[in-house]
Order: sequence, then structure tokens, then C-alpha cells
Amino acid sequence: MSLCINPRCLQPDHPGNDSNQFCQSCGSDLILRGRYRVMRLLSDKSGFGKVYEAFERSTPKILKVLKENHSTNPKAVALFQQEAVVLSQLQHPSIPQIESDGYFQFFPRNASEPLHCIIMEKIDGPNLTQWMRQQGNHPISEKQAVDWLHQLAGILHLVHHKNYFHRDIKPENIMLRSSGQLVLVDFGAAREMTYTYLAQLGGTSGVTRISSAGYTPPEQEQGQAVPQSDFYALGRTFIYLLTGKQPTDSGIYDSLNNEFHWRNHAPHVSPQLAGLIDQLIAPRATDRPKDTQEILSRLSQISQEVSSGKFHPPHAAMGTSLSPLSIPTVYQPLPKSRTWKWLSGGLLILLLGGGGYWLWQSRQSFPLIANSQRVENQAIAISRTFTGHSSYINSLVLSSNGQILISGSADQTIKIWNFNTGEEIRTLTGHSSFVNRLALTPDGRLLVSTSADQTIKVWEIATGQAIRTLTGHTSPVNALVITPDGRYLISASADRTIKVWEIVTGQAIRTLNGHSSSINALVVTPDGQQLISGGADKLIKIWDINTGEEIRTLAGHASFINALAVSPDGQLVASGSADKTIKIWNVETGAEVRTLAGHSGYVNALAISPDGQTLASGSADQTIKLWDFNTGNELRTLTGYGIHINYFVVSPDWTEMASGSDRPVISVWSLQE
Repeated sequence: MSLCINPRCLQPDHPGNDSNQFCQSCGSDLILRGRYRVMRLLSDKSGFGKVYEAFERSTPKILKVLKENHSTNPKAVALFQQEAVVLSQLQHPSIPQIESDGYFQFFPRNASEPLHCIIMEKIDGPNLTQWMRQQGNHPISEKQAVDWLHQLAGILHLVHHKNYFHRDIKPENIMLRSSGQLVLVDFGAAREMTYTYLAQLGGTSGVTRISSAGYTPPEQEQGQAVPQSDFYALGRTFIYLLTGKQPTDSGIYDSLNNEFHWRNHAPHVSPQLAGLIDQLIAPRATDRPKDTQEILSRLSQISQEVSSGKFHPPHAAMGTSLSPLSIPTVYQPLPKSRTWKWLSGGLLILLLGGGGYWLWQSRQSFPLIANSQRVENQAIAISRTFTGHSSYINSLVLSSNGQILISGSADQTIKIWNFNTGEEIRTLTGHSSFVNRLALTPDGRLLVSTSADQTIKVWEIATGQAIRTLTGHTSPVNALVITPDGRYLISASADRTIKVWEIVTGQAIRTLNGHSSSINALVVTPDGQQLISGGADKLIKIWDINTGEEIRTLAGHASFINALAVSPDGQLVASGSADKTIKIWNVETGAEVRTLAGHSGYVNALAISPDGQTLASGSADQTIKLWDFNTGNELRTLTGYGIHINYFVVSPDWTEMASGSDRPVISVWSLQE
């Protein structure tokens, strides 16, 4: 269906709209800005705006349209426009992405006043209220709470450091990607943290009040929100997640005395975490944590203690059981029969009620699904952890001799470590946003990093000096690879382009165009002749590095391509996708050889052993799977990491693996049985 957004159209869903550029009912344009076709109305329940699903070619988008009755209200228009301004300044995977021209005006046919529109990334998951309903409103575990609270505090750390505060944090405004990553949405209420505004807090003149029952702090109800107001709403959100009860529920809130009694409904929560949440919801803003860094520091300590098993809170009674999809490994599990009932029930809810939220090769000449035979799970044995970053770990790289580990983080820094001892050797600073990818030249002399600040930096490992900054991409740089001869570095971006650079001079040699959406992964064949790319457009493309010519396109995945790995002989390439599968392809012919199914979440990372016998895959389902690369048989599943796995790197001898995720800790664990 192609939908007309003209509020005065008599038949916006006219059946003839699908194959036309203009509405067959009112004559208004159906292709907004020549790029976006609106497909369906998602919500018009808000008194402020309507939310639609639109498509730019095959890429789904969210279109927000200010309701016509607000279009002449300067305050409403300013608040609406503000969301686009804020989002354009907050480039982060946990915040919906928006292009620089994301706000625009659309004139329906014969209209004298424009409609105000914002187009942005569509998040592929439910909000936390919907997710809790899918889980039967069972409380989440402490381990999941620590992870999620750390993610959200990290998002607020960025928001507050950009001099904004959100003002409307609540479960409905937090979405969960299928990767397990939380996304904070609806920045229409965000306020700039200017000295002028903070100085005006003695009065309420000109301040727009935003209120959500149960989540809005007292000072904000009076029109005097401050950055710590976000902490109050965050604490109230986690009371809901940890108890399954709304903050206004009389069972946990005593309105007569203005007191919370939520802890009785969350006996599985440790005193340390409960104490932090109680501080977040302190009635006075001055009694809450002073800033996001204080929250992150407290959470890091709690996270380490939870992971080490130091916390052993009393197990919840059967009537107050933990969420079936997030039972922490440090707690005593429920009896198997009951656990299975909950798991099957949760899966049934996801299948029947989740709707569209959870979208979810030997060398034969024809595709087939590999027999994923039943294998025993093996608990991950973590040998050491590296701590020092203050935010998510986005990328890891190991030196060819396995002695040096390098990490890139959302805290905008790069750290160089002694891989064997965990000692921090050096910290590199210079990027102005989170570091996305790292790569080492074959001689180990130079490090290359990419960032959401749209730049690429070349560093000298021995001194830690940045010797060159490459600019040219117009969006965050997501992927990076260096050719085997060390001559070229190749980068890929959310701007849909791939750039080939000469490392020695920093000169841009050529730009490759062909993907219709963000490019997430790159790999080069061992002979250095071909480049393979994978993107959010669900496509894999093979290119001639020397000419920039596109050789062929591989299609077959049902969702984003997140990871690529090429076999040592260069004949096969493995692709990992958000559709939860891994596909093996013949590089020369483009034929799909095999599909590996077994993960229950996004496949985010891949690696093939130097002998070409073993494939490792990391997923949002919190597991690493090891596969026989020649047969497609699943060998082992490593469990117990406790959080979705975004990235990993394997030691040269394939005995150890270092992994990173949405917490500031790098874990090293054994691959040996």
C-alpha cells in the first residue's frame, strides 16, 4: 500500500496509489522529496504527531508528521524541529540515525501551509513496554538490569555531554534492537542545557512542561527540569523492569506518604543495585548522582561483582520469578520443567504476539541448510579481563604475534594492551566521537582507526602519534580493512560509499558506489585482488580493488549483513546477518553453498581459522558457536558470557578469544575444551 499523508485527503489509501507518483484521490505527491514512499500509518494516538513507516528504496524509515492543528503553533513547531536538530548532533548506534536534511516541509496539493516532517532510522524492535508484555511482565534479572542500565547511562553520557537532557525517559521511549542493543528515542522534548536556561530555574516562564505519569520527577512537574531529572525517570523505569509493576501501582507506591516499597517485589536484586536505583529516584535532584560518570562508575563496580558471583541475593519466590529469557548464570536456575514451560511460553508469545518486531558450506554447487546436530553447551572460561575504558567496546585487533591487543571504544579512545598480562601500555586520543573499527598494517607498524566523527586516523604504534587524518566520508565510518600488501586501506560508511586510500600518502584513490544503505562489513581476499562488502541493504558485493569495478552481487539474506570472513584460500566467503543465519558463498561464481542456522539472535562477528577448518560466530544470543567449515556441522556452543557479543578477535593459535560488547570490559576466554 502507498499512503497519502495529506490530512485533508478523502481516501489516503486509494488502491491506485501503489503504482503512481501522485495520490489518485487528492493529487498530492506520494514520493516525498523524490525519495520516500509512505507505506502505512503506525500511530496517530499522540496529540502531537503521526508516525508512519516509509521506504527509501528497500530501506525502511520512520516518518514523523506534525499534526495539522499544531502547524500554526510556533512552540509546537519549534519542539518538533528540535528533535531533528538534537538527533543530527547525536551520532550513536543507541540513538536513531538522521541525515542532515532529516527535517523537511511538505506541501500537499492546494495547501497553503506545509506539513512539518522528520525522516529517521527505523529501529527493528519493540519498546520496553511492549517487550515486557511479550515476556508476560516477568521482572528482568539483576544481570540484565545492570547491562541495560549501563547502556542507558552510556547514552545519557553522550546526550548530556552534548549539552542536552532528554526530559521524557520511560519504557515507551526505549527500544530494543534484535541485537540486544537499547535505543533511546523521542527527543522531541529534549532541552538544551544552556547557562541561560539553568539560570532561569527560579521561574517557569517560557519553559515547556513535559510530563509522563510515574516517570516525571517533582521538579520537572513544576517546569524546572535539570539534567538529573533524566536520572529520576531512569530509576523509575528500572523499578518497572525489575518488578513488572508500573511506578503508579499502589502495590509499590504509597501516595499518602510519597514512599516507594518496590524492593519487596524484587527480592532478586542486590542491596548495591537497589541502593543505586533508590538514589536515582531521590525526591530532590541534589540527592541524585551528580552526573552520568558517577552512575557509570557505580555500575562498573556492580557489574564486576555480579559477574564474579559475589552477589547471592535471596532467590525470588515462585510467584515472583525472573524473566525466562534473562536468567543470570550466577543465580540458582529454576527447575528444568518449569524453565522449559516459561521458555516455550515466551517463544510462543514472541511468535504470535511479536508481530514485525522480532524479524527475525563444503563446496556443493547448490544451497542447503546444514544439519545443525545437537551439541553440548560449554560454559565460557574467562581467564582475564581488561578494564580501563568508560564505555562500550566497538572493535578489537590483535598483533600478528599475539602479544598486543588494541581496543576501540565509544568513549572516543583507543587503548593498547599487553595481551598476556592485561597491562595497559598506552591510550590514544584524538577522535571526537566513538571509535568504530581498527586495523593493523601487515608489518604491525601502523594502526588505522575509523570513527563516528566521519574521519579515519593513521597512528604510529611505537609512539602513539597520529600521523595522518583522512576525511571524505559524510557519515560515520563503520568498516575498515587493509590489503595484504599494506598498500591500501579501504573504508566503508553509513553514507553508502566505500573509499580506497593509499596508506603512505593518505590520498583517496577511488570511491565505490553500489550499496543502497549503510555498509557494515568489509573483507579482502588473500591475494589482495578482490574486496567483499556487506550492508544494511541485505546485499554482499564483490569488487575489483584495482579498478573499482563491481564484479557481482550476492543476495539471499533476509536482513542486514553484519560480518564477513573469507577462507584462507580465498574461494569461500562467510556472511553473518541480522536474520540470525550464516551463509557460505563461492567467491568466483557467487553461488550460495550452504546456510548455517542455529543462532537465535543477530550474528555480529565471524572468523575462520588459519587452516580453514573452523568457523567461529558471535551473536546477540550471547553465545559463540564453532562450526566445521567444510561440512557446516556445529561443533560447540560456548555460553555464559551474559551479554550479546558485538565483536571478537581470536589469537593466532586459536586457543583464546577476546570479546567486547556494550560494557567497558574486554574479556579473554579459552577456546579449548
